[in-house]
Amino acid sequence: MTRLSYDRYCEEILTQTDLLRDALRRGDLTAKTPTCPDWTLAQLALHVASAHRGVEEMVRERVKEFTIPTDDTGGTAGAEKFDADSLDAHLEEGARQLVETLREAGPEAEVWSFGAEQNASFWVRRMTHETVMHRADVFAAVGAEYTLDAAVAADCLDEWLEIVTSPQAVAYKPELGELTGPGRTLHLHATDCTAELNAEWFIDATGAPVTWRRAHEKAAVALRGPLTDVLRVFYRRSPVDGGGVEVLGDRGVLDFWLERASF
Repeated sequence: MTRLSYDRYCEEILTQTDLLRDALRRGDLTAKTPTCPDWTLAQLALHVASAHRGVEEMVRERVKEFTIPTDDTGGTAGAEKFDADSLDAHLEEGARQLVETLREAGPEAEVWSFGAEQNASFWVRRMTHETVMHRADVFAAVGAEYTLDAAVAADCLDEWLEIVTSPQAVAYKPELGELTGPGRTLHLHATDCTAELNAEWFIDATGAPVTWRRAHEKAAVALRGPLTDVLRVFYRRSPVDGGGVEVLGDRGVLDFWLERASF
């Protein structure tokens, strides 16, 4: 499996933010977001902007140690102070500043992260997919059709599996340690991709640590469908039923995973 280039991630942060901003213009900023029900559209947008700005500062300052955030709202506090125009400008500015700082720093710049990579490379990828998935939230809220480049979608799924199976994530959220158990294997199969992309995943949660690989292998349960639909269901952005996918095998194994695999 091959990651996107550093430059491609930078471009995607800008592209995905622009698409998110465009969708926001069609929505009611005070409406609740179905896939993030605790947040209004304005709060969700501010969360994305806050993530961009927070990472920009970490990379710019070359932060080497984790500091506990003082804001426990996910960066959503004060959303009611923004109107549509000021929120749009806040999003645009935050994404632009983030990408400028990432490009200036370069992929090997040392920065703290909650992953194995302690550098800007981790954060350019993380902010790409943070924006990708929250764009899915906004599109769902405004009733827009969500599409995503296959290479970006596959990398997003790779990154999600890396996060929820990492020792750092399990230490932070012990519930992730409950994913393992006898017979717990899953196969994700994108039905609309070329063989070159190899958009299939085998997840072995029969014992600790959970492992995964890009592969076509028999599992207790298979989740099949178009790649973007598989991604949204597996990321808990769409329901299994009615999410454009089919489930083959032990549905209980899939449900058990989805109930616990969040971060």
